Amino acid sequence: MNIPSDLKYTKDHEWVRIEGDTAIVGITDFAQGELGDIVYVEVETLDETLDKDEVFGTVEAVKTVSDLFLPLSGEIIAFNESLEDEPEKVNTDPYGDGWIIKVKISDSSEVESLLGDAEYKELVGA
Repeated sequence: MNIPSDLKYTKDHEWVRIEGDTAIVGITDFAQGELGDIVYVEVETLDETLDKDEVFGTVEAVKTVSDLFLPLSGEIIAFNESLEDEPEKVNTDPYGDGWIIKVKISDSSEVESLLGDAEYKELVGA
């Protein structure tokens, strides 16, 4: 299982890469493995400002649909539109081409509440 040390994580299995005042968000390798083959990614919240832990979209796998929870409060400024045609990128490259959204962070202090890689490994038993 791949858990990069340069990312932050949530208990809901999203990963976060901080780039200045922007956060790039996706689901972890553990999450995509648990879900199985991703067949659809839906984000209806583009250009909306949401609070931390609000649902920003869903990931649909062959057997289940899972909500996606915003790890940091802010405005959703980008959706990875390549996932509309190739949702399987979430499975094949969850930390790269499989990213889901970009968020303009409205409260940078919330970053402190995210998990580091060691804490996330402990959470998933890696």
